[in-house]
Amino acid sequence: MNILFFLTPKSEVAYIYAEESLRQALEKMEFHKYSAVPILTRQGRYVGTLTEGDLLWYIKNQLDLSLQNAQRIPITEVPRRLDNFPVNADCRMEDLLDKAMQQNFVPVLDDNKSFIGIVTRKDIMRYFSEHYRKVEEAV
Repeated sequence: MNILFFLTPKSEVAYIYAEESLRQALEKMEFHKYSAVPILTRQGRYVGTLTEGDLLWYIKNQLDLSLQNAQRIPITEVPRRLDNFPVNADCRMEDLLDKAMQQNFVPVLDDNKSFIGIVTRKDIMRYFSEHYRKVEEAV
């Protein structure tokens, strides 16, 4: 099975550019109500994943942080505990499933290593749930 069947394209994904500020990241994550977002370069390369926890621990350790100061802090200064590991668009389904068991979304890269979208664990589970239901109804 082709993993692109599950792909949410980049145009529909909320992400943060690496040079954006801590404040911009906070506002974007709040607006979309996401707990984790991909970080990209302006050239479309995947840098890593920013989580609410990364932001929380950074803010906790910066006791004098205000919203004004947050505007001056590049998001790349926020230490990340763990990045979501990407897959290539032509990867095997087994590789995608292995990553999805560990992460709530899997970044997908093209042959040039550019970010093209994500596959969510929810979409994979929905597919297999519907497939299972159809098999059960056929029996």
